Amino acid sequence: MSHIVYSKTYTTPRRPFEKERLDHELKLIGEFGLRNKREVWRVKYTLAKIRKAARELLTLDDKDPRRLFEGNAILRRLVRIGVLDENRMKLDYVLGLKPEDFLERRLQTQVFKLGLAKSIHHARVLIRQKHIRVRKQVVNIPSFIVRLDAQKHIDIAINSPYGSGREGRVKRKRMRAGGKGGDADEDED
Repeated sequence: MSHIVYSKTYTTPRRPFEKERLDHELKLIGEFGLRNKREVWRVKYTLAKIRKAARELLTLDDKDPRRLFEGNAILRRLVRIGVLDENRMKLDYVLGLKPEDFLERRLQTQVFKLGLAKSIHHARVLIRQKHIRVRKQVVNIPSFIVRLDAQKHIDIAINSPYGSGREGRVKRKRMRAGGKGGDADEDED
């Protein structure tokens, strides 16, 4: 029987009851509509791995082929997901990144910022209920990282009741019962 080895996606804090950190995490959860602390820790862990790689590359010589190759790969990847500006493509700027930069690129945040949802929490619900698509693909993962080139293509899904799909279950039921199903009852589903 083969064993699948999974890599860690988050690390718990070294000091569990540090007031300053607890307050900061709670603020992030509220601001970006996250479900739990683990979602914050996951982003922090991702950032920590990227910063560690950048720190290691910075110790190498400027003309070192490994630093040039891997450094460019990291920078290009960060620019593509929109965390780093194109005019700041230096490894020094990677060390200045904050978890907020990554949380800003989540699909949940982008849906709210584009005005497709009334609140950050509404955005999460819409995504989970498969009302949102990126390009032609329906995405139901709130933590999906939106690339810069895909940002313009976030939209309501084609077969969603919010889009041009058929009405929701409740509205169809009311139409059968009442025979009309007016627009006043539309918010219910």
